[in-house]
Amino acid sequence: MALNAHLPRDVRIVEAAEAEPDFHARFRAMRRAYRYLIVSRPTALLRNHAWARPIRADLEALRRASRPLQGSHDFLSFSKQGGDDEDTRCSVTELRWSRRGIVTRFDIVADRFLYTMVRRVVSTVLRAAEEGGGAKAIRAALHARDRRSAAPPAPAHGLYLTRVRYPRLGWLPKETLDVAG
Repeated sequence: MALNAHLPRDVRIVEAAEAEPDFHARFRAMRRAYRYLIVSRPTALLRNHAWARPIRADLEALRRASRPLQGSHDFLSFSKQGGDDEDTRCSVTELRWSRRGIVTRFDIVADRFLYTMVRRVVSTVLRAAEEGGGAKAIRAALHARDRRSAAPPAPAHGLYLTRVRYPRLGWLPKETLDVAG
């Protein structure tokens, strides 16, 4: 509580752990978990926290379209032009689409993420599921290794880093943050 008293209102420390002096939060992470939120219609409470956009595909179509992303792949097509990563290979271990009321959630876990990767995955999967390309369109985007084969990134305000896994520390925070239920 003492540390949080000195932080901006929209930043909070929920857990702290002791680490080695040479610890680097970005480079020592083994896994990261992100959540992306989409609301089917604009709302006052979520307008700055989720992408307001109708989804013209059901959850099963979104899940089917996403399946080719699981595993180890070159995600160059889903990265930002001029990104700082020479290695564009990432291993996605979990991905999940769910819905509660007007909020659709996309959760993804991987060993690493490229700049704009999650936002481009979300928009490309939505496009593939809605336009009928499905998993075939996602596989084609992965294999193309061309940023033009993926959709432009979804807006940043729907993206949340929810947890990070470190050696000897496990997942932090220990409790899952329930961003939009």
